[in-house]
Amino acid sequence: MFAIVFSQLMKMLVILILAFICYKLKIFNQNSNKTLSDLLLLVVNPILALTVYQRDYEPRLVQGLLISFGLAILIHIVGIIVTTFLLPSRNNINFGIERFASMYSNCGFMGIPLVYSILGDEGVFYLTAYMTIFNLFSWTHGLALMTGEFSLHQIKNGLFTPVIFGTCAGIILFFARIRLPEIILDGLGYVADMNTPLAMMIAGLSIAQVDFQKMFLKVHLYWVSCIKLLCFPALIMLIFSLLPLDRTVAYTSLIAAACPTATTVNMMAIRYNQDYKYCSEMFAFTTVLAVVTIPVIILLAEHLI
Repeated sequence: MFAIVFSQLMKMLVILILAFICYKLKIFNQNSNKTLSDLLLLVVNPILALTVYQRDYEPRLVQGLLISFGLAILIHIVGIIVTTFLLPSRNNINFGIERFASMYSNCGFMGIPLVYSILGDEGVFYLTAYMTIFNLFSWTHGLALMTGEFSLHQIKNGLFTPVIFGTCAGIILFFARIRLPEIILDGLGYVADMNTPLAMMIAGLSIAQVDFQKMFLKVHLYWVSCIKLLCFPALIMLIFSLLPLDRTVAYTSLIAAACPTATTVNMMAIRYNQDYKYCSEMFAFTTVLAVVTIPVIILLAEHLI
C-alpha cells in the first residue's frame, strides 16, 4: 500500500509542478484557475460521484457506506476537540482559520483522485459519505469559526452543492438498482477520469501564487501543518486500530482525514473577510508536505489497521 500511495502522489506531483510552471510562464492565470475550479466542482466531481454508484447492489456495500458515514462523523468530532485544544483562541487572532485549516481536509480535490487510484470505485463510493459529512460540518462548525455565527441560509448553500446532488442521484439509482445505458456511462466515465489532472492543475496554479519566502518564515504555520498532517491523522489511525473495520472502508476514511488543508478555507476566508493570504499559505504548505506525510501515515497504518 505504501509503494502504491507514494507512486500515485509522485504522479500527482508531476501534474502539480506542470501547472506551477504554466502559471509562471503566464500560460494560465487566476481566471484560468477559476474556470478549471468551476469545471471540477460543477461538472467533473458530481459526475464522478454519480458513476461510482453505478454498480451491482450488495448488502456489503450498503453496510460499508453506513459505517463510512459513522466514521466521517467521528473524525470531524475528534477534529473539533483536537483543534480546540491545540489551537487555543488566547493571543491568536487567526485561531478560527487555523482550526478550520487543521481539521478540514481536501477530501474532494485531492482525496478523490488519491482514493480512486488506490482503492478504485469502491473507495470513492465510501468517500462520498466523508464528503457529505465534510459539507455538513464545514458549513456549520466551519462557518462559525470563520464568522462567529452561522445561518440556515449559509448551511443550505453549503449542503445544496453539485457533488451532493450527484451523490444523492447515485444513491437513488443504486438502491433502485437502475443502471444507465453503457454508452452513456462510458461517456460519463471519460469526464470522471478528468478529476485527477484537473485537481492537481488547480492545486499547482494556486500554489504558484504564494510568496514562498514569506511563507517559510511563518513559524506558526509549521505547527498548524503538523496538527493537520501528522497529529490529527495519527490519532484517527490509532482509533481505527481499535475498531473491527473493513480494510477499504478504514483506508478510505484515513486517507480523507490525512489529506492537506481544504481549498474551502480560501474561499470562506475571502467571503468572510478573513486573512485569505494566510489561508493560501496553509493550503500550499500542507499540500506540498502531504506528498511525504500521507505515505508515512499509510506506512504506519499497515502495521496497525
